Amino acid sequence: MEMDSGMAFAPQQKNAATILCADCGAPVDGTISGAFCYDCIKLKTDVTTGVQREAILLMCRDCDRWLSPPTSWVVAAPESRELLALCLRKLRGLNKLRIIDASFIWTEPHSRRIKVKITAQSEINEGAIMQQTFEVEYKQNYHQCPDCAKSYTHNTWRACVQVRQKVPHKRTFLYLEQLILKHGAHKDTINIKEVHDGIDFFFAQRNHATAFCDFLKAVVPVNIKDSQELISHDIHTSTKNYKFSYSCEIVPICKDDLVVIPIPLAKKIGNIAPLGLCSRIGTSVQILDPQTLQTADIDQKLYWRTPFRPLADVQELTEFIVLDIEPLGKQAGRHFLAEATIARASDMGANDQTYYCRTHLGGILHVGDSVMGYLLSNTNFNNELFDVLEQSNKYSATIPDVILVKKFYQRAKKNKNKRTWRVKRMGKEESEMLPRKQDQEKMERDFEMFLQDVEEDPELRATMALYKAQQEQQQRDEDAMETEDEGEDDEGLEIPMEQLLDDFEDMTMKD
Repeated sequence: MEMDSGMAFAPQQKNAATILCADCGAPVDGTISGAFCYDCIKLKTDVTTGVQREAILLMCRDCDRWLSPPTSWVVAAPESRELLALCLRKLRGLNKLRIIDASFIWTEPHSRRIKVKITAQSEINEGAIMQQTFEVEYKQNYHQCPDCAKSYTHNTWRACVQVRQKVPHKRTFLYLEQLILKHGAHKDTINIKEVHDGIDFFFAQRNHATAFCDFLKAVVPVNIKDSQELISHDIHTSTKNYKFSYSCEIVPICKDDLVVIPIPLAKKIGNIAPLGLCSRIGTSVQILDPQTLQTADIDQKLYWRTPFRPLADVQELTEFIVLDIEPLGKQAGRHFLAEATIARASDMGANDQTYYCRTHLGGILHVGDSVMGYLLSNTNFNNELFDVLEQSNKYSATIPDVILVKKFYQRAKKNKNKRTWRVKRMGKEESEMLPRKQDQEKMERDFEMFLQDVEEDPELRATMALYKAQQEQQQRDEDAMETEDEGEDDEGLEIPMEQLLDDFEDMTMKD
């Protein structure tokens, strides 16, 4: 009993049935791998036989998109996950294998070849799994996508937005261009064409045009009318193809214009004086009475019910010299009410004609400054509303001789192109005929006037994106300024560098 209790039962380990490989004679487990070892099976079996080793990828060189069969075009960066997925979907016979790993093999960028290394598994016998690694080479061919083909073909647009403003200058369109660039509202356009009274925006889809019209309503007072034209009609399927046009007319009133509001409308918007200045253009037209500093807003619906045109625009401004100014102590925002005695700059030394008026520029005007304003005394206006105002017993006595608009800064001609800031411009389609010399000079004059408004108005700058001038141009300006007199600089017109943005297109590796 004692001997039995000290012994433990240990079962013998069963050995698996082994056979010799039919080729090399190595012992293998015959129940799993058959009559051959794993090395011999790898030499005789190829699980990637049905997978193609060469393929073609189609890329649009205009938009850098790749064709994903059958008809979709996708954006994929070089050696990205999206491009790798597109390469794997392109191979025939790969769905029969189990993909373990896939990666790119480096090739020269200009070789137009893409190599992919793929590791895949497949079951060859019962319980035997074979894993192999192989390479696939793709050839990159160029093929223009339908969207780019439409953009290079005339009359392939689906919707057109025609923006118009019937004014003799382009200041409003220059400001609208900056708003469009800042918010990226033109990213869906296929073409932008400049015409005589405005700009045409062409879109490939109707919803892109309606989204652009909604943007215009949010930034400028505009009246929009739409129309559609039947292009084709399939009588069998009742399928119709239309082209849509949107006519967007901006109010013909710009900043610093002299306006005469209809008397009933002036009473409706706060009983403001009918004669005033347009101080700001946003979603509504803001009117300022320079004699009382009262302001009133005219929204687009109210304006188009009773439309009126400006009495005079900025091209009719006259330069005056401030002889005396006395603040009255009243302030409304950045406007200060004051009484000023002025004389025309052209009359200085010729006669002693002076004018007395009230102005909203009491905070920035000093004796001896130059100021731009509208001369109403002894001036004939072809305007029915102004004639009604002169014949009115209540308002005829309130018409001043002069209405001052803004301070005038002396600018040297050689300093106009030496600004430390710049604005971006949209790429527009140019006409086949070059503009006339007088038209080109007018466009340059309007653009220079717009840049001067940006320098003088901080509220206008806050709604725009201003960029630093290019470093090469800025360095040339600094070298040129060293040789100039210090008295030629404009005071109070420099834009702080904190308000300027860096343009990534102009930055280099050193930056």
